[in-house]
Amino acid sequence: MRETLFNWLGQTLYGRTCLDLFAGSGALGFEAASRGAEQVAMIEKNHVVFRALQDNTKKLGCANVFIRCQDGLEFALHDVKRYDVIFLDPPFQADYLPRLLEILPQRLNENGVLYVESGTEINTAPPWQVLKSGKAGQVYYRLLGVSENVF
Repeated sequence: MRETLFNWLGQTLYGRTCLDLFAGSGALGFEAASRGAEQVAMIEKNHVVFRALQDNTKKLGCANVFIRCQDGLEFALHDVKRYDVIFLDPPFQADYLPRLLEILPQRLNENGVLYVESGTEINTAPPWQVLKSGKAGQVYYRLLGVSENVF
């Protein structure tokens, strides 16, 4: 899925700002950083995972990666920055997705996109526009844009 995602986004993210909510291993955020993203913010609530992300950021020398130990939904509710790419892979058992889909249109720059993964079908409504979608095993994934901000 990660290969498909970065094929969708293009091979370079030069100059783009990215947000990796619910970062987990940080695979998407680190991949974005390695593809030239100007800035990558990773949000991870689990303290052990957060420390591992900090260690990996230092080991990889990622000066463009910033990590915050906070719940992704809480961060999204209070963050005022805008991003070019948002990676959204909330815990499948949590009911975060509907609320986040309400909040995140205001967090995208013009032509920004949201990549979403879920264990169930991803239902979207305006202002979201499905740009690409797929399914791998039990995981559904979509690339979304805001109707007036088409990728």
